[in-house]
Amino acid sequence: MIARVWRGWAPVATADDYQRHYEGEVAAHLRQVAGFLGARLLRSADGGEVLFTSIVYFGGLDDVRGFAGEDFEVAVVEETARRALSRWDERVSHHEVAVEVHGG
Repeated sequence: MIARVWRGWAPVATADDYQRHYEGEVAAHLRQVAGFLGARLLRSADGGEVLFTSIVYFGGLDDVRGFAGEDFEVAVVEETARRALSRWDERVSHHEVAVEVHGG
């Protein structure tokens, strides 16, 4: 399993807009991608902004390419997200999930 990790920052005034975009449009898009296994959006205060960290799980790098294209390390940031965010990582990191622990 591959974890695709990306960060974006939003002004407090538009942070909820970005979160709604992720819950709606991004989630709907991801559910259509073969090999999509799940996603988490983390949110935390970062100075006067809100930091979002997106972690998306795929079965393998071919599945990541199905979502992001051949240059899969380039961030996929839709226009709606660009309007809500003040800045974001242009490149995405990918990690092999080595250990997965679930609560009881």
